[in-house]
Amino acid sequence: MKPRILRSLAILAVSATMVASAQAETLSDALVSTYRNSGLIDQNRAVLRAADEDVAQAVAALRPVLGYLATAGYADNAQGSGSSASIGLSADMLLYDFGRSQLSVDIAKEAVLATRSALIDAENTALFNAVNAYQAVRRSMVFVELRENNVRLLTEQLRATRDRFEVGEVTRTDVSLSEASLAAARSALAAERGGLARAQEQYRTVVGDYPGVLAPADVMPSIPGSEAEARAIARQENPLVKQVQHQVKAAELAVEIASRAMRPTLNASGDISVDDDGNDSASVGLALRGTLYQGGAISSRLRQAQAQRDQARSQLYTTGLRVDQEVGNAYANLAVAIASIDASAQQVQAAELALRGTREELQLGARTTLDVLDQEQEVLDARTNLVSAQVDRIVAAYQVLDATGLMTAENLRLNVPIYDPAAYYNSVSDAPRGQVSKQGEALDRVMRSLGKE
Repeated sequence: MKPRILRSLAILAVSATMVASAQAETLSDALVSTYRNSGLIDQNRAVLRAADEDVAQAVAALRPVLGYLATAGYADNAQGSGSSASIGLSADMLLYDFGRSQLSVDIAKEAVLATRSALIDAENTALFNAVNAYQAVRRSMVFVELRENNVRLLTEQLRATRDRFEVGEVTRTDVSLSEASLAAARSALAAERGGLARAQEQYRTVVGDYPGVLAPADVMPSIPGSEAEARAIARQENPLVKQVQHQVKAAELAVEIASRAMRPTLNASGDISVDDDGNDSASVGLALRGTLYQGGAISSRLRQAQAQRDQARSQLYTTGLRVDQEVGNAYANLAVAIASIDASAQQVQAAELALRGTREELQLGARTTLDVLDQEQEVLDARTNLVSAQVDRIVAAYQVLDATGLMTAENLRLNVPIYDPAAYYNSVSDAPRGQVSKQGEALDRVMRSLGKE
């Protein structure tokens, strides 16, 4: 073949490799797709919008209630018969209830803040699951490639063993050993391909689509410099901790409401009506209502609220311990993975060197075919261990971010519009009468940019 043709083929091969690399899906692409398509995130956004409406409803309780009543009828009795009609308006407004309604508004606001934290936790979980799914596919792809190479190697070795058997250099036992090793390798390859198929299905479930060509995700994310620093960050930033903190505050406010249940409520009311004869009437009034005795129910509700507050406080304590454990586990996994990478790399180097020596000794009659097959398996095991350790290191680093609460699209600087959890709240927190406010319309535009509408 002419040198010019060889150079052309080389250029084409390099160009094809560059195109494939350019089109490869990166981990960042997978995280962006997850952020856009995650049902878990969408579900928690809807839960948050529902919690925002609780604030609007609590605010509405402090405002006047206006109503109307229209009646029409016909009567036929001893005094005569005739029809009648009337229409009237009524108004009722809470004037004073010793702050119970305002405390209800505060509880609803704390519930909103707790739900926002739950949304952040869902985002952490979804993005971390995407990292796991991405790395699982990458691991399976490499395993399949290693198994395919092993099958090709054993196929060539079986062919060579049969040739040597034909000339009497080896026995039938050596041929059978090669055949058995090849059959086992093919079985292992089928199992790895099945594992890859399962990993791809999991990837689709988490990310939203089947994986294409995945680029290696070898770059470590930025994580806290030490485990102690990570624990301190987690205590401040982990959304589960924040969620329970707001739940504790809401429980404390509920105790305060229950303690004021025996105090009265002052309401103002007014009515105006007119009948079909043109006669009108109007009235205004004040009403002071209170409870003198309710069979112990009020005291029971107070004790119940106190117990629920104590439960929330205990949950905050246990959540802090669990977050500490998650951080510790993440750093332990990271340390194990780093140590495994160093050990596995040395194992690969030593196993490959031993394989070369074993093959040379086989030619000299100092080793058997079984020795070569065993050493080839050692090399394969070493390479798979190295791949697993490299994947585990990346996953453990992202596990640190998940445990500290930093596994968010904003912290990862993903190229995607960031959802504003306060946008919908700001549009409904003052209980607007309309169904969609200007802020709500702006939120709709954000959702459309995320591909949700």
